[in-house]
Amino acid sequence: MSDAPVLVARHGAVMLITLNRPAALNSFTAAMHALLLPALEEAAADTSVRAVVLTGAGRGFCAGQDLGDPAMAAAAGSPDVGAVIERYYRPLGMRLRTMPMPVIAAVNGVAAGAGANIALGCDIVIAARSASFIQAFSKIGLVPDAGGTWLLPRLVGRARALALAMTGEKLPAEEAQRIGMIWQCVDDAALMDTALALANKLASMPSKALVETRRVLDAAMAMEFSDAITLEADTQRDLGRSADFAEGVSAFLAKRPPVFKDR
Repeated sequence: MSDAPVLVARHGAVMLITLNRPAALNSFTAAMHALLLPALEEAAADTSVRAVVLTGAGRGFCAGQDLGDPAMAAAAGSPDVGAVIERYYRPLGMRLRTMPMPVIAAVNGVAAGAGANIALGCDIVIAARSASFIQAFSKIGLVPDAGGTWLLPRLVGRARALALAMTGEKLPAEEAQRIGMIWQCVDDAALMDTALALANKLASMPSKALVETRRVLDAAMAMEFSDAITLEADTQRDLGRSADFAEGVSAFLAKRPPVFKDR
């Protein structure tokens, strides 16, 4: 295996991106960020990519920020953690939330701190049964970042979000599935097959409609009911003019599998 901190491989229409610092539980460094965001940008720009899977090498998904990385070193006095977020985690989180195709996190072990929230920022999270999620920030005197303050209460509600963030307790994958934090918990040996099978299924579906589904669901959470229905109407108006809608209807009427091409 290459010693590059991020590995990229193609599985047909699926791009597999692997965080690759297994000895450090794939904790984030500036060098990793320098490859991860461009890999996502490459996927976004390549119209032949219709789904992305993000995972980690070895026994962990990502242990969060590597606190020993030079990116965390202070030029003078205390480090500017906010600058690290603005430079690395804000663009990474925003890219994940705006990818023009579905993104699946395949969490193969511990996902802690920013690693947990980057996973939760993906569209669908599948975790190995041995995996766990830890909001580790309070243990070092910080608040959740990498989008965690936005994601956690929306996924699990305020009470659970506060408890997870304040205590920093480990949340096993099975419990994460039970409370709705993640989509699915599977046996460790089945993780990658399950994630890639789902990615291939999504890759065969109408990508533009899937991305618009993400957008309208996120937007509707801050809207009145009537505004949400207006957003639905506006979105359906646009999608109803697409080639994928015409193909979907045609395939349904002809009782044949559709072949979607829009992205």
